[in-house]
Amino acid sequence: MGLILSIETSTKNSSVALALNGEILSIKESTNKRPSEVLHLYIQEVFENTDFSLQDLQAIAISRGPGSYTGLRIGTSAAKGLCFALDIPLIALETLDLLFEQGKNPAYDFIIPMLDARRMEVYTATYNLKNNTKTATNAKVLDQNSFKELHDKGQVLCIGTGVKKFQEVCDGPNFSFTKSLPSSREMIKLAQVKFNNKDFEDTAYFEPYYLKDFVGRKP
Repeated sequence: MGLILSIETSTKNSSVALALNGEILSIKESTNKRPSEVLHLYIQEVFENTDFSLQDLQAIAISRGPGSYTGLRIGTSAAKGLCFALDIPLIALETLDLLFEQGKNPAYDFIIPMLDARRMEVYTATYNLKNNTKTATNAKVLDQNSFKELHDKGQVLCIGTGVKKFQEVCDGPNFSFTKSLPSSREMIKLAQVKFNNKDFEDTAYFEPYYLKDFVGRKP
C-alpha cells in the first residue's frame, strides 16, 4: 500500500492531496491564500473525509521547484518536519513536470511549461513528445525569437504562469497558450512511481530547487 501526501506550494496555489496507490482520495487547494496561512490546515482537512490519519502515511511528496522562494521554503519545511516525525521517506518532484502532465496531449509535438520569474524571464524546459525527451530546466529571458525552432517543427503548447509574457512578444500560429498553476493533483501518479522505485530524497539534506538566488523586494 502506498498512502502518500503530496504538497505543492511553488506558486500562489496552495495545494495538498492525499492518494492511495496512485488514486486520489482527497484534495484541498486555493489560489488566494498563502501557504503560511493554510498549509497545515489543508493537510489536516484532506484526512477528514477518509479513514486514514497522519500515522498511516508511507511517504510525503513535495514539489521541489523552481518557483516562489518563500512558497518552496514553507512547503519543504512542512514536508521534512512530517517525514522526521513519522519516520517516512521524502519524494521530490520537479514543478515543471507537473505542468507538463497537465498539458500532455497528442495534439502537440512539444510542451513548454513556463513559470513566471522576474521581468520578461521565465523558468522553463522543453518536452518533446515525438521522442519523449526533455531539456534541462533553465531561466530564460523571452523575446520574439524564443522557441522559434520548435514552432517551425510542429505544434507547441506553452503552459503555466509565464505564458502571458510570451503571448505579448510572440504571434506564431503554431503556438497555443494555457495559463495554469501547478497542482498536487498532478503529483499523485508521479509520486507513486517514485515510491514504487524507492526513489527517495535524503530528508536531512534536501533543499528546494530555487534555480536562482533569492532577491528580496523593497517594501
